[in-house]
Amino acid sequence: MIENLFIFAVSIFLIIKGATLSTKYSFRIADNFKISKYVVGFIMVAIISIVPEIFVSLNAAIAGVPSLALGTLFGSNIADLTLVFAIVIFFAGRSIKIESKILKENIIYPFFLLIPIVLGFDGFYSRWEGLGLIIAGLIFYYLALRNNTKDEEEAEESILELKTNKKKDVYFLIASMAALLVGSHFVVVSAVDIAASLKVSSAVIGMLAIGVGTTMPELFFCLSAVKRNHDSLAIGDVLGTVLADATIVVGFLALIDPFAFPQKIIYIAGIFMVASSFLLFFFMRTGKTLSKNESYLLFFFWLLFVVVEITLNS
Repeated sequence: MIENLFIFAVSIFLIIKGATLSTKYSFRIADNFKISKYVVGFIMVAIISIVPEIFVSLNAAIAGVPSLALGTLFGSNIADLTLVFAIVIFFAGRSIKIESKILKENIIYPFFLLIPIVLGFDGFYSRWEGLGLIIAGLIFYYLALRNNTKDEEEAEESILELKTNKKKDVYFLIASMAALLVGSHFVVVSAVDIAASLKVSSAVIGMLAIGVGTTMPELFFCLSAVKRNHDSLAIGDVLGTVLADATIVVGFLALIDPFAFPQKIIYIAGIFMVASSFLLFFFMRTGKTLSKNESYLLFFFWLLFVVVEITLNS
């Protein structure tokens, strides 16, 4: 028990340090290439942030429990879209500003999250469906990058500058994100062991230790970004991570090995995931901010999901 608590504390330190440094170097890279901080968060940071979910999902699939992998992905997405924003706003002590461009370019975002739900209503993901999910995710990432790049001449100048003066920013970003990933992995592992020692039910362990635990890279990255007033970087990280989990990661699992799962995962976690995305975007459009009052509602929406999930699985 004491050993697990020590590992948990060290892992938290790695996550906090990794989030602080990754925010710093992500911002510098965005400034160097003259692309929006939102895109850096949505593409670069988010893709790296999904590695914990990939590890957990692959391990679950290899162990013969793909339903655990799917439940973890959907559960972590719900936590990202609700709990993470609620915590970030609470500790920031202010509303999060939403750029008009983000709202305009992501008007169809919640509908992309509907794709894995529609394909999974029969309780099975085939290889073709997995391929379709991957393509859908890549299309959205392509559109986000295409709409936020600059002209060719400016891009060539930035790349030249990066090669001559800013290579270390990329190296430090990779190193800091690696610290985030290592920390998040051991936080999940140690939290599961601690919960088992305390004889907490498996439903609660899966919900909190795994589903919420895998959101820690996004959480601490967003806390660090908002602290530095880089709100768009935080928003991009969460939205990019959720989209990748729901499309690319699920698709990747199905492409490797088609799998069946209990349909209630779609009916409960899947529906809550899509509903939380619509709720989040509704709040973001009201005044182009996420306010404290709205963060409370997001938090209670996550609590509702936890209560429903535990009640129906007890």
